[in-house]
Amino acid sequence: MSFVDTLRQWDEAVTCADRQDFVEALRIFLSIQEPNSKICFDIGCLHLLNQDLDAAEKAFDSSIRRDEHLAVAFFQRGLTFYRKKRYEESLGDFQYAFKALRGNQLIDYKALGLRYKLYACEVLHNMALVEAQLGNWEKAQENLVKALDYKTEVKLTVIDRALQSILKQKLFKPVEFPPKVLFKPNKHYVAELEKKDYLGKAKVVASVVPQDDFSGFAPLQPQVEDGPACPKEPEVLRALEGEPHTVLFEFVPETSDELAVVPGNIVFVLQKDADNWASVIFNERRGLVPYNYLERLEISLGSKQNEGTLTPPSRAPPTRPERKQGIFCVDLLENVSFCLFQDVQCTDNTCIVKVHFSFNFAVSVPSGCSYAILIDKISKKLNLPSNGITLSLNSEANGQSIISTNTEMDSVWSHACDRRITFWCHTKEIYLVALHSFESSNPEDLSFHQGDIITLLSQVNKDWLEGRCDGNTGIFPASFVKEVSVNGT
Repeated sequence: MSFVDTLRQWDEAVTCADRQDFVEALRIFLSIQEPNSKICFDIGCLHLLNQDLDAAEKAFDSSIRRDEHLAVAFFQRGLTFYRKKRYEESLGDFQYAFKALRGNQLIDYKALGLRYKLYACEVLHNMALVEAQLGNWEKAQENLVKALDYKTEVKLTVIDRALQSILKQKLFKPVEFPPKVLFKPNKHYVAELEKKDYLGKAKVVASVVPQDDFSGFAPLQPQVEDGPACPKEPEVLRALEGEPHTVLFEFVPETSDELAVVPGNIVFVLQKDADNWASVIFNERRGLVPYNYLERLEISLGSKQNEGTLTPPSRAPPTRPERKQGIFCVDLLENVSFCLFQDVQCTDNTCIVKVHFSFNFAVSVPSGCSYAILIDKISKKLNLPSNGITLSLNSEANGQSIISTNTEMDSVWSHACDRRITFWCHTKEIYLVALHSFESSNPEDLSFHQGDIITLLSQVNKDWLEGRCDGNTGIFPASFVKEVSVNGT
C-alpha cells in the first residue's frame, strides 16, 4: 500500500472517530496493510474502548516494535496490563515510559499529531499504584514523593490524594489516557490529497499589438514597447542549507525520526552517513531518508536538464538500508573507548575529541586548533549556541579544568595521546524573551505571546530555534526573541 493510500485511509478513520463512529473507524484502521507506529497506537486505543484487552495489547506491541521511543505507547500498554492484572509487566512499561521522559516534566505530542501531554508525575503516580498492588507500600510512597518533584499546579491534587491513600495503605484509581484521543495524520499531507485547479478558468485576452490578426493558441505577443524580446533566464534554485536532491522512490517512515517523501519531491541533504542514510530537509521538516532513494539535482542558469515533466522511475525501489549505530575505536594508551561516528575522520593533521555529554559523541578537529574552532565544532554537533556550553578536562568542571577563550590551548592539547583527547561538556539553560507574539501555523511550531520567557533547547538553523514555553515544545523564528539573563535583564 502506498503512502498516499495509507494517509487517505488514516484520515478517513480519524474522521469516523471524530463522528463517534468507532466501529467504522476501527474497520478502516484494520484494513491498512502496513500501519506505522501511530496507526497501531490508534488501533490499540479503539480496542480499549471496546474492552478488547488482548487485541489492544497486540496493537500496542506493534506500535512499540515500530517506534521503541514512543513513551505514550508504553504508558497505554502499561494501563492495558494493569486492567489484565499483570502488575509486574505493567510496572515495567510505566518505568520505561518514565525513562523516556529523560527528566522532563512532560512530553507534548502535539507536534506528532496527538493532542495529549504525558506528565512525569502521572507516570510515577501509576507506578506507585502498581507497587501498591504488589504489596510494596514503601516503594509506592517513594514514587509519589518523587512525583512531587515533577508535579505541575494542575496535577498537584491527584498526587496529594494518592499519597494520603498510600499512607493509609489504601489503593486509588490510576491516571488513564483520555478516551477517543487519537494520532492524526499531518494536516499538510492531508491537504495535498485534495485536487487543486492551479490554472483556473480560461480568460480571453485582447492583443494591443497593431495588425495582430492571429486567432488561436500562440505565444503571447509583446505588450509593452521596448520590452524584452525573450523571456528571462530562470533563476537558480537556492536553498538556505543543504544540497538539492530529487526523490526517486516513495519512502514510508517506520520511526519518528524518519521523513515521508514521494517521487518528485525535492529535498535538501544536510548530511550523508556511511550507512546510506541521509539527513534531509523537506517542507521545513528535518528527518532521515535512505540516500539511495535520492538523486542529486544539478541546477544552473544555462541548464535545461530539469525541464519537462518528472516521470516516476520504472524500476522497483531499493531495499531499506540498515540503521547503524556507529563504529568503535579503543585508545590503548588511555584505555578509553572512543565512539567514532561515521562522519569522524582521523588523519595525520586532525585530532579525535571524545565528548562526555548526556550522550557520548566524537568530533574531528585540526590538531592544536584554537578554542573558537573547537567550541564551534561541538556547538554545531549539539545544535546549541556556543555561549551555553562549558568544556572541561574532567567531570567536575571547576578551577583550572574549565576550558574557555582565556585558556592556553597548548596546555590543553598536551593532554592528548595518539591524537585523541577526552573532554566533558556541560550546558547551561539559555532563556529568551519574546519580542513579538508568534502563532503556530504548523504542528511543530511553538506559540507564545510578547514578553513570554522561553527556554532555548537547540538551534535548528540560523533563522529558526527550538525551545520550551509553558510546558510546550516547538520551533520558532529567531528574530522574534532575544536572549535574557535569569533575573530578566
